[in-house]
Amino acid sequence: MEIKDQEPTPEQRETIKKLHNEDIKKTKISWYLICAICCIAMTFVIRLDVFRFLGSYHQLIDNILFAGACSFGLMIVSRFVQSQIAKGSLEKGLLYNLIQFTRLVTFVVIIFIFISFLNANWYTAAVSLGLISLLLGFALQTPIASLIGWFYIVLRGPFKVGDRIQVSSFNGDVVEINFLDTTLWEFRGGLMTSDLPSGRLIRFPNSLIFQNQVYNYSWQKFPLVWNEVSFYITFKSDLEWVEKTVRKVCLGQLDAETKAHVQDMRDQISETPVEDIEIKEFPFVNFRIHENNWVEVLLIYIVNPKQSSQMRSDIVKAVIAELNANPEKVAFVPEGS
Repeated sequence: MEIKDQEPTPEQRETIKKLHNEDIKKTKISWYLICAICCIAMTFVIRLDVFRFLGSYHQLIDNILFAGACSFGLMIVSRFVQSQIAKGSLEKGLLYNLIQFTRLVTFVVIIFIFISFLNANWYTAAVSLGLISLLLGFALQTPIASLIGWFYIVLRGPFKVGDRIQVSSFNGDVVEINFLDTTLWEFRGGLMTSDLPSGRLIRFPNSLIFQNQVYNYSWQKFPLVWNEVSFYITFKSDLEWVEKTVRKVCLGQLDAETKAHVQDMRDQISETPVEDIEIKEFPFVNFRIHENNWVEVLLIYIVNPKQSSQMRSDIVKAVIAELNANPEKVAFVPEGS
């Protein structure tokens, strides 16, 4: 399953589309404004003598209406901010996260407004909010940790939608990042031995990234990974010819974009503190002696992680066909050995 980095998920696309729709924006802002005006008007109405029968509830209703008016005003501001964010030129996944963050902040501020107006003073409101936070902290430790994990993902960016990652024992392509969990389209897993999608979705809490290493196979600066193919030949084979032939066949299978990244790889390695790594040629071909007195030919190359299985298959077929066509240069290990 190929996931384009710049393409939003259906949920993200629908959210951003609604924010771009001027008619929907004007309609919602109009309703928020009408509701705010109604709340303010009701605060004057309930002060009439006819509502004296409310008694001690009079002040409570007045505070609720005033808090409602402030909340609707805040929602108008929030809607305007979301519209401005949606017009940005950032990646769609990041725009969606910023919009969700704005909505979350708006929701938290509205709760604080109601707590403030329903208490007699700010000290009581602060104590109430503190007690509520303490109780929620004990009761909702995992969801709160996952919410903090979401902030970490948005701000630090260990991965984004479209990346192929591994977290704990979960391997997959990121298809959605929400407040509390992340969804992966699994590859490999318990059903597959190759780097192909298994057809299963994985949802894990965002708090998991604080407890495990995050492996990102789609690093933006170098979105390729190393891969290798090995096979066995006899000592009678022409190793120099095998090396040249295997490298030539492998280069013929790799696309131009992959080859272009080789120089990027050299540049990045040269910028690291590790000075003893030098890549003179690509791909690599190493030879090792097997315990059964065979020669193991190890072909090492770089590849897009989402195409590694298909590329490995293509290279194996091409290399074996080329070597079989030259039996005077190379001999494979006999079957059953």
